[in-house]
Amino acid sequence: MTQALIVIDVQNDFCPGGALAVPGGDEVVAPINAMMGNFDTVILTQDWHPAGHSSFASSHSGMSPFESVGMSYGPQVLWPDHCVQGSAGAEFHPELDVSGDLIIRKGFRPLIDSYSGFFENDQKTPTGLDGYLRSRGVAELTFVGLATDFCVAFSALDAVKLGFKVHVDLTACRGIDLEGSLAKSLAEMRAAGVQLQQV
Repeated sequence: MTQALIVIDVQNDFCPGGALAVPGGDEVVAPINAMMGNFDTVILTQDWHPAGHSSFASSHSGMSPFESVGMSYGPQVLWPDHCVQGSAGAEFHPELDVSGDLIIRKGFRPLIDSYSGFFENDQKTPTGLDGYLRSRGVAELTFVGLATDFCVAFSALDAVKLGFKVHVDLTACRGIDLEGSLAKSLAEMRAAGVQLQQV
């Protein structure tokens, strides 16, 4: 069984000092680098928003970051401007090993956000990750990165739905925990059959 490590969004804007910093976000870099050699395939995802993206609070008059709005595909949390294409904030953390097999860029469509590495937030538009994994014969996935309760959790849950055996190594993840979102996402992953690994 071919196993893949999926490294979710370890980018400057999600690390301390970034526009949407996850507490302790940079702490995942060393453990992720250390585990890369244990996998047949390593894939990195990268948030890659155009300026003025519809998920940015700045694109909605009178709205503030972390408020929610209704989009055509359902509720959407509004975020600070982050991971704008070509910006320093969108770059991978400088100490992250980026010599993986593939980089999947997501969130580049102006009118729809993308948390999962597999689908945009409409749950229909694919990123191409599923097809790539199947072409490589990958059946088992381990997810690491940022943030546990959004992009990592959405990716892991989609992977289960797609039929993969799924692990999330919590030692190499950090969460935002927006109004209890961390506990909620961990419960959802457990219920779906995701194997959560932690010290």
